Amino acid sequence: MDLTHAYDSLGADLLTVLSMALATGAGLIIIVWDAFRRNAPGIPWLAAAALAGGVVWEALHLSAAPGTAFFGMVRTGGFAAFVNLIILTATLLTVVLSEPYFRRIRHEFAEVYALLLFAAAGMMLLGTANNLVSIFVGLETMSISLYILAGLVRESQGGPESALKYFLLGAFSTGFFLYGIALLYGATGTMYLPDMAAGLVATGSTALFWAGAGLLLIGFLFKVSAVPFHMWTPDVYQGAPTTITGFMSTASKGSAFSSLILVLYYAFPLERWGLMLAVVAVVTMVVGNVIALVQTNVKRMLAYSSIAHAGYVLVGLAAGTPEGYAGALIYLLVYSVMNIGAFGVIAMLEWDGQEGSAQTLESLAGVGYRRPLLGVLMGMFMFSLTGFPPLAGFFGKVAVFAPAIDAGLSWLVVVGVLASAVSAGYYLRILWTFWMRPAPEGAAASQGPPPPAPGLAAGALVLCAVLLLVLGLLPGLYELTGSYFPALAPVAAAIP
Repeated sequence: MDLTHAYDSLGADLLTVLSMALATGAGLIIIVWDAFRRNAPGIPWLAAAALAGGVVWEALHLSAAPGTAFFGMVRTGGFAAFVNLIILTATLLTVVLSEPYFRRIRHEFAEVYALLLFAAAGMMLLGTANNLVSIFVGLETMSISLYILAGLVRESQGGPESALKYFLLGAFSTGFFLYGIALLYGATGTMYLPDMAAGLVATGSTALFWAGAGLLLIGFLFKVSAVPFHMWTPDVYQGAPTTITGFMSTASKGSAFSSLILVLYYAFPLERWGLMLAVVAVVTMVVGNVIALVQTNVKRMLAYSSIAHAGYVLVGLAAGTPEGYAGALIYLLVYSVMNIGAFGVIAMLEWDGQEGSAQTLESLAGVGYRRPLLGVLMGMFMFSLTGFPPLAGFFGKVAVFAPAIDAGLSWLVVVGVLASAVSAGYYLRILWTFWMRPAPEGAAASQGPPPPAPGLAAGALVLCAVLLLVLGLLPGLYELTGSYFPALAPVAAAIP
């Protein structure tokens, strides 16, 4: 790598990753601002403004031609813009929902917003990385921020425990990831994803290459909560602050899956991994949905639901086609909207004083009549997560299942459809509890009055519901799966 003229291209490179620079810069400003004025009320607004600017910037670059920046370390253009849009949208919604949530639980830490911004920057780097070093830097930037966010409320019984579990298991998976990177470099002589195939032919180190590929995939499967590397997910999601749980379950999954798409396409021939991914998808969908049926804590139930949805995304990746990768991206967008909405509703209904870690589903009986707006919104999110038309969750599943059928994986789609039917058992149980079960005697007195719904947070949840309707009802939107979205993926031969 010739760095002689590095500064000559610095300005142009920074412009191509403007949203990442905005998130990082705003996070640094928040740290300095908080040092001089503790928990200033304008800090959340600065974070939201930086993220909104990034959303607009990436939306304007969805049709841009693919390219690279910083000497090929990061991808730019349509695919990268779409991935960044998912991450920035999820982070922006989380910031809006977190401001009243942390104020209500009396933990108005400005660090929350700096860490969310740093995590978003790491996720964008991870999701668009074109080099194994970039992947690792993005992964660790994201992970370290999430470790801290998971245990932010130290007084909580579950917070420190969840953070410690996440850190220890995350560090363990990072060891696999790093060892895989080392073996891949030894087998190919390069860290750049597009050059690995040629490097493997030149060295002929096939056994070394596949050993490194296997270890790298283990690291990825841990980050997306795929079975059998899912054991950390329920405990961490249950103990973390509720809005942070929604962020972890969506944005981090989106970035890790996006990076996995790039790795699978450029570095790993799918004929060696298609069946393995299909088997992991089956086990992940079945285990996630079946165990979710017996959960009594809502956050833990949604944690196992998150595991199951990782299996749905893996169905698209197992197809190994442009449409399959594109369908996975569509599903990640839809999933981010509906899952952040679901966790946002639970955050507004939280009353146990332990960030929802001890709150059972039964304690929310009859809450739909006491908080009708939240009850209706939760209904939309649950129906969408189940896959009922015309909400976007249905078409998201079509986007990952249809390419799998075209690739000859009909058996995998049958399992996915049956798993979706099983998921209706616990999603609809939440709605039945909200609307059809009377509140227990004395529940109102013991729980206190329902917390008020802050205007902006309620508006963010309504926006999520509207987006699910628009994405589900907009005519012709999912024809993009076969035309425009492959152009966003790195598998497109040309930009139309």
